[in-house]
Amino acid sequence: MADKPRRPRADAVRNRSRVLEVAYRTFAEEGLSVPIDEIARRAGVGAGTVYRHFPTKEALFQAIVASRLQRLIDYAKELTDAGESGEAFFAFLAFLVEEGKEDQGLVDALAGIGFDIAAAMPGAERDFLAVLDNLLTRAQLAGAVRMDVDVRDIKTLLVGCQAMQRYGGDAELTRRMLAVVRGGLTST
Repeated sequence: MADKPRRPRADAVRNRSRVLEVAYRTFAEEGLSVPIDEIARRAGVGAGTVYRHFPTKEALFQAIVASRLQRLIDYAKELTDAGESGEAFFAFLAFLVEEGKEDQGLVDALAGIGFDIAAAMPGAERDFLAVLDNLLTRAQLAGAVRMDVDVRDIKTLLVGCQAMQRYGGDAELTRRMLAVVRGGLTST
């Protein structure tokens, strides 16, 4: 008879949750360069506690990115179901740029800085690109987006827009930049 896996203790579950919460906020604000020991200190746990749940910094970041990407995927699906194709596509782009202002860790992951999302989480990268491609294709078929761009072009634009947020992301600049991107993508 096989042993049943033990359920984690309540304090272990709380510690894991606390580490994820603190790590998310820290990576979002400061990027991926923050050491594990600093995340442990901010979470009020020992480094051993962090390493017990996440044996590497990459494993910790992977758990965070998986959760964040799922949130983005769910939102893209909501937009696909709810809105006009062109507006849904441009709303998702604007949302991703805004997310970049608040979540430097996600920006780094999408750009491949310090974490190769495609290698570490091929399913998550594939799923994200699939919903982005679906929004793009629907917008193209509706005549709202030019036909000579593909999902890789859009991801490149997103990474650039998100980087702009990091280095000069005031609201007016973001609004103008999104208008330029929309103008460049709009079919004529």
